[in-house]
Amino acid sequence: MTTLDMHVSTVTLGSGAPTPAEVAAIARDDARIVLDPAALDAMAASRAVIESLAQDPQPHYGVSTGFGALATTFIDRERRAQLQLSLVRSHAAGSGPEVEREVIRALATLRLSTLLTGRTGARPLVAETYAAMLNAGITPVVHEYGSLGCSGDLAPLSHVALAVIGEGPVRDREGTLMDSADALAAAGITPVALEEKEGLALINGTDGMLGQLILALADLDRLVTTADVTAAMSVEALLGSDSPFAEDLQQLRPHPGLDASARNMRRVLAGSPVVASHRGPECTRVQDAYSLRCAPQVAGAVRDTMAHARLVASRELASAVDNPVVTPDGRVESNGSFHGAPVAYVLDFLAIAVADLASMSERRIDRLLDPARNHGLPPFLAHEVGVDSGLMIAQYTAAGIVSELKRLAAPASVDSIPSSAMQEDHVSMGWHAARKLRTAVDGLARVLGIELLASSRGLALRAPLEPSEATGAAAALIADAARPGADRFLSPEIDAAADAVRSGDVLRAVEDRIGPLDHA
Repeated sequence: MTTLDMHVSTVTLGSGAPTPAEVAAIARDDARIVLDPAALDAMAASRAVIESLAQDPQPHYGVSTGFGALATTFIDRERRAQLQLSLVRSHAAGSGPEVEREVIRALATLRLSTLLTGRTGARPLVAETYAAMLNAGITPVVHEYGSLGCSGDLAPLSHVALAVIGEGPVRDREGTLMDSADALAAAGITPVALEEKEGLALINGTDGMLGQLILALADLDRLVTTADVTAAMSVEALLGSDSPFAEDLQQLRPHPGLDASARNMRRVLAGSPVVASHRGPECTRVQDAYSLRCAPQVAGAVRDTMAHARLVASRELASAVDNPVVTPDGRVESNGSFHGAPVAYVLDFLAIAVADLASMSERRIDRLLDPARNHGLPPFLAHEVGVDSGLMIAQYTAAGIVSELKRLAAPASVDSIPSSAMQEDHVSMGWHAARKLRTAVDGLARVLGIELLASSRGLALRAPLEPSEATGAAAALIADAARPGADRFLSPEIDAAADAVRSGDVLRAVEDRIGPLDHA
């Protein structure tokens, strides 16, 4: 089953790791959450440990002390409920635009998953309330700025925790902004009155950056496979050769991603009359430009980068990220598992890969428009040269996006900035890495859409030569936008092509004709 076919309506969350597909189903498709009773029992057992320590006159971090730079300050028991409440209120300090609903749902789901490990010391009631809020479609307002990825995504998670206690703004299932107390009441959910340790348990995690990594990987699975299709279309439209993609040549350099991308391009180009038309000795071209010939090398390297990122994501999904944690043998130990470096690094790595893949696509777009390099196509694929501009400015748009993606490829994870009176003196900036990757993924979809538009028009101009069955199916999706002719309002046509890429329609059209491709 490919990512395009996955649809999950109910997800059972327990003490084990949820799958990326399950997280995405809850975040994007409002899949209903069911809690495993065994996980709730484990939570109750670890809560008993916290209750015992709460009685101890000796200070225990997170249970009877302050936090961060105030970790040595003992708090009397009658003040601890206020301590937890103050923690959540003060840490809900985000600013800027609202974060997307699916991101907020992903981070809330992942915090719930960590609660269910039984390692945080929170009561089962807390997990049940998180699940009820997600199932009711209540989405806390989380802001763009606030997380340094130091003790995890403190501010974003605090805004979610604030909603759980019945404070702060939320949006209901229809997107209406309202007070949390009103939304919870309408859904029949009682706000949580936090007890010892629970404030920390709700805000100390990498859930925001991990959730965005999972969503980005789901999108890139579709986009990187689509990049194989658009690259093949450009090879065809530019009268390029399919011989560099031969299976035996890939075996000389055994990178798994390279093999998969080359195989996809072979399959997409199979039976192409355009390719066959210049395969004979009359073709004097020795070899194609790198943006054509090396397409599987770049897209394949992106695939291998994604494989590494998936490995990191799978480990993080299986983690109990909190500080302190309740160990299986009943100890409560301070630790550094909340530091986001493992996730931040791969988020940055993916941004580099995305920028490079988009950059190569843009080079093929430019080649399609250049009469000195496009082998007989009109300048800019224009109808009446000199009067019409064709797709000239579409390439400008792609170039502008690629330039932005190159800036976004600069790593956030090396930009540590100290906080909390130097207690948190090295931070991951993983949230920032996630936010810029999210922008980069959107940019990649737009650049691939422009390549789809340009290569489809190029293939139309090669008539009466016919494209392959697969590329013909992809081009047919945007036939109106790609048809040659006098200049038209171009922006809607670019958007239509980008939407066809982003939605998976291009892949569905191709796979309906030739069967499943190798997904990333």
